[in-house]
Amino acid sequence: LLSGARISLSVGLIGILVSFSLGALVGGISGYYGGTVDNVLMRFCEMIMSFPGFYLLLALRAVLPTNLSSTQVYLLIVLILSFIGWPGFARVIRGMFLSLREQEFSLAAKALGGTDLRIILRHILPNTMSFIIVAATLSVPGYILGESALSFLGLGIQEPQASWGNMLAAAMNTRVLVSFPWILLPGFSIFITILAFNFLGDALRDALEPRMRTSRRTFTA
Repeated sequence: LLSGARISLSVGLIGILVSFSLGALVGGISGYYGGTVDNVLMRFCEMIMSFPGFYLLLALRAVLPTNLSSTQVYLLIVLILSFIGWPGFARVIRGMFLSLREQEFSLAAKALGGTDLRIILRHILPNTMSFIIVAATLSVPGYILGESALSFLGLGIQEPQASWGNMLAAAMNTRVLVSFPWILLPGFSIFITILAFNFLGDALRDALEPRMRTSRRTFTA
């Protein structure tokens, strides 16, 4: 169970790191420079987002080779999940950059001769970090579910390498489930992990974005 947790959690964390890094890069360039660059990059994002995520995940994995080692399958799953996940994040970052580049501190830095790279790294990007941290935390469960679904269907991590998904696949056999009910533990582990990341994301959002916390309290009252 712990070995399976190592695989499933690392896929989620590494996938988020790759996806959000790519999304921040593309979204930042698109939002800051605008124009033709913005149109080309956003149309490409929309093309990827037009396909249902789960079916695109299955299709990409199905057309790729199956006779791969466990390490190769692991890296392949990370890349597939990252490829599917980055466009939505890029669009949000693009919107934030469009707004922040017109703020007074950005215009002042540009008037003082600041380069585009310096303005992005010193003034705009730090103002998006709270969103990036919260969004990344809340997105980890989706990546864990994606890896678990592929492994459960036999398209992901294969035995003898353990993963919560391929461990849970054994529970499909009723006889095995009756004799060994503890094989459902990977399913409970997935549920608890997803719940924990959602709680963590909500807590980070309250801590890093106090305005949202205040508005939610006002609405509740």
